[in-house]
Amino acid sequence: MFVIVEAAGWPIWFLIFASIIAVALIAERLTFLRYTNVAPPGLLDQVVQELKQRGVSEAMLSRLAEGSELGRIFAAGLRNIKSSPEVMKDSIEEAGRATTHELERFLTTLGTIASISPLLGLFGTVVGMIEIFGAQTAVGNTPTVLAHGISVALYNTAFGLIVAVPSMIFYRHFRARVDSLIIEMEQQAIKLVEIVHGTRKA
Repeated sequence: MFVIVEAAGWPIWFLIFASIIAVALIAERLTFLRYTNVAPPGLLDQVVQELKQRGVSEAMLSRLAEGSELGRIFAAGLRNIKSSPEVMKDSIEEAGRATTHELERFLTTLGTIASISPLLGLFGTVVGMIEIFGAQTAVGNTPTVLAHGISVALYNTAFGLIVAVPSMIFYRHFRARVDSLIIEMEQQAIKLVEIVHGTRKA
């Protein structure tokens, strides 16, 4: 590995740094954006059943808010359970906006890495070409200088694509996952409001 880095020259360090950040962000989002973490299945049924049995309590609200993102939205709505449906929906929407921001965290950074990695690779390619032409003498290039310049150019181009392609794939995957989770949480929250105010049967 060190031989490759040495052959690629100093521009490769920008791509190595970008790849480390991308791997860390991908691992973090894979862990965080699981359906069981964000919108646990059956949570709405559990909340409705607890409401019928014991009503709203501070312990219940705290447990919901700390349990999952969907639970946080439910807790925001249930704090205004005695208010009108409009007030309850407004509080849910406010909590939903904060939750959406949390779900989309780091995605912009990952998308930026996916976009700039090929450009960083191109930068390395340009540096390699500059080394080739900058080392020209009256009798031409020596094979060693020529080989090093070509190595810098090609390794950086290849590594830039290696970083960009997985980053873009995971960025698109996470965007789709966030959109799906947001729709699911919106539907669950609407059901909760309608059940609480008697316009829908549990």
